[in-house]
Amino acid sequence: MERPGDAQEVQLFKGQRSRQPSRHFSPVTPLHFALCCCRGSSGLGEALGRALGQPRGRAGAVNSWRALIWACVGSACTTAVPPGSCTATLGHWPELGSDRPLSLQAYNIHVNGVLHCRVRYSQLLGLHEQLRKEYGTNVVPAFPPKKIFTLTPAEVEQRREQLEKYMQAVRQDPMLGGSETFNSFLRKAQQETQQIPTEEVVLEVLLSNGQKVKVTILTSDQTEDVLEAVASKLDLPDDLVGYFSLFLVRQTKGGAFSFVRKLQEFELPYVSVTSLHNPEFQIILRKSYWDSAYDDDVMEHRVGLNLLYAQTVSDIEHGWILVNKEQHRQLKSLQEKVSKKEFIRLAQTLKYYGYLKFDPCITDFPEKGCHVVVSAGNNELNFQVRLPNEQIKEGSFKVTRMRCWRVTSSVPMSNGPSGSSPGKSEVKLELAFEYLMSKDRLQWVTITSPQAIMLSICLQSMVDELMVKKSGGSIRKMFRRRVNGALRRSDSQQAVKSPPLLVSGTLHKLTSVSLRGISHSSSANDVGANDFHGNYAFEGIGDEDL
Repeated sequence: MERPGDAQEVQLFKGQRSRQPSRHFSPVTPLHFALCCCRGSSGLGEALGRALGQPRGRAGAVNSWRALIWACVGSACTTAVPPGSCTATLGHWPELGSDRPLSLQAYNIHVNGVLHCRVRYSQLLGLHEQLRKEYGTNVVPAFPPKKIFTLTPAEVEQRREQLEKYMQAVRQDPMLGGSETFNSFLRKAQQETQQIPTEEVVLEVLLSNGQKVKVTILTSDQTEDVLEAVASKLDLPDDLVGYFSLFLVRQTKGGAFSFVRKLQEFELPYVSVTSLHNPEFQIILRKSYWDSAYDDDVMEHRVGLNLLYAQTVSDIEHGWILVNKEQHRQLKSLQEKVSKKEFIRLAQTLKYYGYLKFDPCITDFPEKGCHVVVSAGNNELNFQVRLPNEQIKEGSFKVTRMRCWRVTSSVPMSNGPSGSSPGKSEVKLELAFEYLMSKDRLQWVTITSPQAIMLSICLQSMVDELMVKKSGGSIRKMFRRRVNGALRRSDSQQAVKSPPLLVSGTLHKLTSVSLRGISHSSSANDVGANDFHGNYAFEGIGDEDL
């Protein structure tokens, strides 16, 4: 029997009574929002009644419910709800005069397939009002209106879809999505949902050679703060920090690791990794660029050279870079001489240098159900496909010939707890891209993989890098300076922030993002051009790209 304050989540997607999964189409961008509704039986009416000096009898309950309904129309209800109390199944307001505890509606926000935070409508409304205050009504998208009366089940689902589209639209806007207001809202909500207080802690960050760097940070420090703390610990110069990023990985047997995602500015690294409650998940520091020409910048400094050398050695040991016997002999000789630059120069000539290798997954190209190993690098996705006849074929898809791509997630119905880890996640992720196979033929290619988000991040960061390089910009990180206790960026250099939804303040529009309605098709291949959130990296592909 459920007691006040107990938690039980129900996903509120279409067909919630069915065991079949429902499909969400999200922007191809690495930030994939999915909202589901939940409610909590918190005994709030009784608590509010006591706060208002009302007796515990039915008359007091009537007055309490009336006061509570009024409070929840505005923003006051956020202060009356204990953290984490409204996390159970969706229900309706109790009738006036009822002694039943109140059920409050909240929304679980899944970002990139993982539960990020839990918020109420009033909190999202507060975010909307703050964005309107800062950027004006003409810039901020419309927000689902408040309603005084109880929502019907259909209205509940409609509001959830509207809120999901709202969050997507805000994040896809370069100005709104990159704003500190929006990102700080997500960071604060993440911290409150996990109920982790702000305090000083020691966080371990892995290097490619297995060495652990311990940094003292606050639990509320954002990704960039943690990255700079690691760079400071390693004595990495400020102008090289932008060449590196923090990644969430999962270590496997044998010391190898699988990439989960690149840590973003809307999350708190300490909270992200500790909330998984699994020591297999760790944070690692790696270079974040694709063009090996930038290696020259990194190798100018001793620490940058050591980091790049350690990553190259690790990639060779894990088989990510292909080496024949003669090349292996040459590399070993250079390693014995501690000729790190020469070692890297030789490695740059090897196949798959600078690529990220992903776990085996499934693709529908060249035919459905094929097993494939995907590697990302050199502005392409490389496929090593095992055909049904056990034949191995290899091919590459250039990012400059991808018209658009998208990430979709199938969320199965579940009545279990919402805080499951990525390793136990039931979310099915797919990356699909529309590729120019020939001058007049575009074809969709789908990859089904738990690492679909990371693949999307890779694609977008390749696009970002290409566009910045084409415009003559730099990927060097802008300096951050403290002004009256707040961090401010200098305008000395133009920087690119990948993935796309993190781009803010750039002079060039890196992508053209189209916001479309959410479809509930059962197959990615059944989706028309107007049925999903699309990320159109290149609106037109010219003959010079063939």
